[in-house]
Order: sequence, then structure tokens, then C-alpha cells
Amino acid sequence: MNKSELISSMAEKSKLTKKDAEAALKSFIESVQEALEKGEKVQLVGFGTFETRERAEREGRNPRTKETIKIPATTVPVFKAGKEFKERVNK
Repeated sequence: MNKSELISSMAEKSKLTKKDAEAALKSFIESVQEALEKGEKVQLVGFGTFETRERAEREGRNPRTKETIKIPATTVPVFKAGKEFKERVNK
């Protein structure tokens, strides 16, 4: 399912117009991104949790030259599915 298919599905299930569903999806995504930028966790009971994790600096290898390179430390977004979500997917 891509973004436009998701918007259509949301509009159908919520009885909103596609334009309103798109605005709702966009505001949801922006809200989650802003919270994660601030280092906050977004917890949706029954669905899952969006959070950030620190990835330490590590050594890697350039596959072309086999040269060792340092991969810098980064902060990455993570989604952890909730219990109900996992159960529904594993039916």
C-alpha cells in the first residue's frame, strides 16, 4: 500500500474527503517527526511506539576498495509494534 492508497482507505473508513484524510495523515506524520526530533517518545496504545535510538560509531568496510572506514554515530527512528498490532498481523 502506498501513500495515496492509504489516504483513500482512510477517507473511506472515516467518511472524510480524500483532501481531509490527506491533511490528517500529513499532520500525524509531522507531529511524530517533531516529537522524535525533540527526543520524545510517541506511544499509541494497541498500535505501537515511535522512538529514537542512538547508534554508536563503528568501523565499516568500503565494498569496492576493502578500505576500513569509520561510520559516525547517529540517532535513528525506531517503531516497535504493540501487542495487539502484532497479534492482528499474526492471525
